[in-house]
Amino acid sequence: MSAPLLAEFETPEALVRAMRIANADGHRALDAYTPFPVPDLTEAFAPPRNPVRPVMAVAGFGAAAAMYALQWYSSVIGYPLNSGGRPLHSWPVFLLVPFEFGVLIAAIAGLVALFWACGLPRLHHPLFAIPQFERASQDRFLLLVAPKDADATALRESLERCGALLVAEMHP
Repeated sequence: MSAPLLAEFETPEALVRAMRIANADGHRALDAYTPFPVPDLTEAFAPPRNPVRPVMAVAGFGAAAAMYALQWYSSVIGYPLNSGGRPLHSWPVFLLVPFEFGVLIAAIAGLVALFWACGLPRLHHPLFAIPQFERASQDRFLLLVAPKDADATALRESLERCGALLVAEMHP
């Protein structure tokens, strides 16, 4: 697979036209960088599904169940102590610790899942090495496209026909 190409455009219309042509040719538009929101791009780059909530739910409920099982085992099987005729498995007493432990583990798992989903910690991105990337926040429109095959010359020519001022290859 060839490295993605970053194309620089002067107008948002040229950027949108290039993105549509690249997608129609079978290439995959990875991202667009613009100085202001471009409404036509919102449908094309829908955000991926966020994995943080399911990870937090599974970790929290799993940790709470494990802590409840640990308390049950220790009071019913491991060290049964009958004091005052109370039942060995008194579930209302066992609820506080699993709840607190489940919340703690869910918060830790959520933080880890957030970092993983965001790709953090990442101190340097290959886009920062391209000098034209700085103008994406000023007056230029950039499109990052992954070619469909190893030879990216067809994609490069297509982007240049759409009005790209510069087409640069990204190296990780």
